[in-house]
Amino acid sequence: MKTIRQTYLIKSSVEEAWKALIDPKYINGWGGGPAKMNDKLGAEFSLWGGSIFGKNIEVKPGKKLVQEWYSEEKWEKPSIATFTLSEEKNGVKLTLFHTNVPDKAAEDIDEGWKIYYLGPLKKFLEGKKRKPIIF
Repeated sequence: MKTIRQTYLIKSSVEEAWKALIDPKYINGWGGGPAKMNDKLGAEFSLWGGSIFGKNIEVKPGKKLVQEWYSEEKWEKPSIATFTLSEEKNGVKLTLFHTNVPDKAAEDIDEGWKIYYLGPLKKFLEGKKRKPIIF
């Protein structure tokens, strides 16, 4: 099993970055939808209409989100995605620590975080290609 680490500096508030991780309206805005997500401990979630799914196993609002992740590829055990947020001088630092990633999928998953998840999330929060959020 592999581990993936990525860090992003985002020109955004911690509050907005947190919403981009847990609010389906924000997630749909940056491209991870259709999404079912919230910040309740033990809550189940799904992204991309169920291609990725799992549950929240640790939640510290605005600071840390730890989730069990499964892929539609039928992984035997979940991988663990940990997102931490910290306030920086010009925005927020979002760090991903993704453990128990299947060896065969690790390279694709590492790129996928950049191309389909955290990269678009960063662009969305910084106002590039931002889709309107309808409440």
